[in-house]
Amino acid sequence: PSLLKTGNPPFVIAEMSCNHGGKLSIAKEIIKQAALAGASAIKLQTFQPKEMTLDVDNKSFRINDSNSLWYKRKLFDLYKEAHTPWEWHEELFKFANENNIICFSTPSDTKAVDFLEDLNCPCYKVASFENNNPYLLKKIALTKKPIIVSTGLTSLENISKTVNILRENGNKNYALLVCVSSYPAKTESYNLHRISTLKKIFGCSVGISDHTLNNVASITATSLGAQIIEKHFIHDKKYITLDSEFSADPQDLKLLIDQVKSAKASLGNGRFDIDREEQKSSKYKRSIFCSKDIALGEKITVENISIIRPGNGLSPFEYSNILGLRAIKKIKKGTPLSWDLIK
Repeated sequence: PSLLKTGNPPFVIAEMSCNHGGKLSIAKEIIKQAALAGASAIKLQTFQPKEMTLDVDNKSFRINDSNSLWYKRKLFDLYKEAHTPWEWHEELFKFANENNIICFSTPSDTKAVDFLEDLNCPCYKVASFENNNPYLLKKIALTKKPIIVSTGLTSLENISKTVNILRENGNKNYALLVCVSSYPAKTESYNLHRISTLKKIFGCSVGISDHTLNNVASITATSLGAQIIEKHFIHDKKYITLDSEFSADPQDLKLLIDQVKSAKASLGNGRFDIDREEQKSSKYKRSIFCSKDIALGEKITVENISIIRPGNGLSPFEYSNILGLRAIKKIKKGTPLSWDLIK
């Protein structure tokens, strides 16, 4: 994929996560709607609950944050409900290809990487919750595929450790996503100037994994140089899943894609060229006009010229340069002054 190429419009990833609700037909509909909305890619999550946590019921294995959407839920049960069955993957990869959208995944263990390699997964995502797993990082790096790493829950020191593992294992084709691992996340929590920090320190493509309920963070990130935008996606908000509350629907995603592309286009090249459309308004700027009839040989003075709109005459910057020059022909009041009328 061209997701790591500088200069492309933002590469927008629709994150399916658990929004299929355990139904293959819904997973396919999510892929179809993401493609129709204009997403660059659809992303799955590839894991087995038993590889994520223990099937144990004590306070360590339950969500204890009362503000969480999943408060008091047992971790193993959450992962069991959320996982995408492995037997679906081949069919989903094929279906995505038929709908002209890139399909890739977030593996959560080394077995998942082997499984995805058999499916020719084109690139890999490393979740914030897995970016401190050296065995997984090494396994993914050795595939030589592009890697996108979320940096939620991670200090700059530990991001460096993550990146070093990728580099040490021969993979420099990675991107880093600014991420806030709250669901949903507050826009003001994103600290988007970290985009510049990550670019400067690691010299790689940077983006955002956006868990907010609007597009402000993604648009702002794009204006700061984000090249990758990731957003949780569901085919219909009426379909309730573990992640539906903070997921974009097709209308939301299309709007996001349109807005980040516009934000990217608005950045331009930094040169102070007058835009073609803007040039139409140039004639309404001020310029130098004859404010009285001027006779042949008469001097140009503050009494017979004015700086007024429109902009057909000499630039106002020439005002002091033409005072004292003489008319070489009769000039009627209301004539825009030009060099061929004076000397």
